[in-house]
Amino acid sequence: MTWLDELPSLPKVVLHDHLDGGLRPATIIELAAQVGHTLPTTDEKELQQWFVDAANSGSLERYLETFDHTIAVMQTADALTRVAREAVLDLAADGVIYAESRWAPEQHLAGGLSLDDAVRAVQRGLEQGMEEARAGGHDIEVGQLITAMRHADRWEEVADLALRHRDQGAYGFDIAGAEAGFMPDRFPQVWSTLNDAHFPVTIHAGEAAGAESIAQAVGMGHALRVGHGVRIIDDIEGFGTDSPRLGRLAHWVRDNQIALEMCPCSNLQTGAAQSVATHPITGLRDLDFAVTVNTDNRLMSGTSMSHEMRLLATEAGWDVEDFLDATLAAVWSAFIHHDARHALGERVIAGFDPYVNQGE
Repeated sequence: MTWLDELPSLPKVVLHDHLDGGLRPATIIELAAQVGHTLPTTDEKELQQWFVDAANSGSLERYLETFDHTIAVMQTADALTRVAREAVLDLAADGVIYAESRWAPEQHLAGGLSLDDAVRAVQRGLEQGMEEARAGGHDIEVGQLITAMRHADRWEEVADLALRHRDQGAYGFDIAGAEAGFMPDRFPQVWSTLNDAHFPVTIHAGEAAGAESIAQAVGMGHALRVGHGVRIIDDIEGFGTDSPRLGRLAHWVRDNQIALEMCPCSNLQTGAAQSVATHPITGLRDLDFAVTVNTDNRLMSGTSMSHEMRLLATEAGWDVEDFLDATLAAVWSAFIHHDARHALGERVIAGFDPYVNQGE
């Protein structure tokens, strides 16, 4: 039996996983019936396939439509709690021992919840999921990344929300949505407020927009991690050749080991990469960037951490040591304190140890 056979049991750390992109199809159907929301189908398997097909369609409109359906059924405290609880259990079943679940509370107020109500509801679900997983023998920690939508004007309000809940489950702040036209310099005060409060930031950048998006994220935004970050290769002349030349931004990101939260399957759907075999994650790994492997939207991509890892192994030639390195990069980039990172790293090393040097 090889390490590939044991992928689901290997300890995993996921830094980029959207709460509203990972619902169970059966839960969507049940919650939709409760609120009278019309779905493309009420057959569980057909709905699951519809989400993947829509995300794979190449149409931005159809891709965004998928979130219309998940967000529509996440407008009450009970629904948010249930979705959060199930997300933890699904991650735990895939061997995840630490995760940061990102979501935008401002998109979940149609049912009358306040921003604080919504955050508390999700936290209840995360805690229930962690308790249930631990009772079943799987120790997992999951925190919230409070996200502001780039196209909206609530960045400052949502940043204040994250700071209010920093000791009650909010691990960091993020902005998501369309990059072009909605760069971090839209609300510069947000970043100085968070930085002055010593609150961790990750920013979606370098997925749909180029290196300038990443430059603003790690500059003005003080981002400790970059969501996706695929377009960092725009600042590497000769990327993929024997003699690449890093630009100043690429050097900065690598020198400071700013983690790139890379999501191979999702990047194929959005056109940020053409195949897993040629995805920049492998070339960036070889250049010693802090690459991490993530799921992004498990429902829309029909994926899991084990699935992402298996594809990288079979199509891009990754071995168990590569995954250990990427997992430890995620550990040391997690938005938890140093001692907690150290303990988490020890768990990862212990879990990988039986398979390191085993080969295939």
